[in-house]
Amino acid sequence: RRKLGFEGGQMPLVRRLPKRGFNNPFGTVYVPVNVHSLNRFDAESTVTVELLQKVGLAKGTDAKVKILGHGGDVAHALTVQAHAFSNSARTKIEAVGGTCEIVA
Repeated sequence: RRKLGFEGGQMPLVRRLPKRGFNNPFGTVYVPVNVHSLNRFDAESTVTVELLQKVGLAKGTDAKVKILGHGGDVAHALTVQAHAFSNSARTKIEAVGGTCEIVA
């Protein structure tokens, strides 16, 4: 008798298939939006998650939005509402007189 899974000397199917990584079922996935892309909105306006989705900066209707401070600065003061902010994005928005509001 031969072992279960023996395929005549070739590499067994179990070892030929690629391994898959760990996917955390409880992890939070954010859609990143960079600070410089907020310059398209008018000064002193309120930027909401729905507005970002409507403009096309945040793809997906159920996704949470995180504002990142990578790649530029904000030109004028805005009130930004998002699910999360990076520290650099918060400082850049508040440096020009804007406010950051966390949406639950």
